[in-house]
Amino acid sequence: MNRNSRSSEQHWLYRRENHKKLWWLFGIILAATVVVQVAIHVHGHFGFDEWFGFNALYGFLTCAIMVVFAKVVGFLLKRPEDYYNRDV
Repeated sequence: MNRNSRSSEQHWLYRRENHKKLWWLFGIILAATVVVQVAIHVHGHFGFDEWFGFNALYGFLTCAIMVVFAKVVGFLLKRPEDYYNRDV
């Protein structure tokens, strides 16, 4: 395969047939990190952060809150499409 034909192919991450496989792989890795908590004792600082699955739940909730916050900030800061082209 020469260099020109290789550059015209899509990278394996962008191929549609690999998307479902990647979601499954990421899901398995995330589930494994939660299941491992059965065998490994988590040393928390406050007590409730030692609960089973707390870190996964905390990470998910903070990510969801950041997305909602970004949507609200985007809505508040949004300007009309012709904001800079208006006649003054």
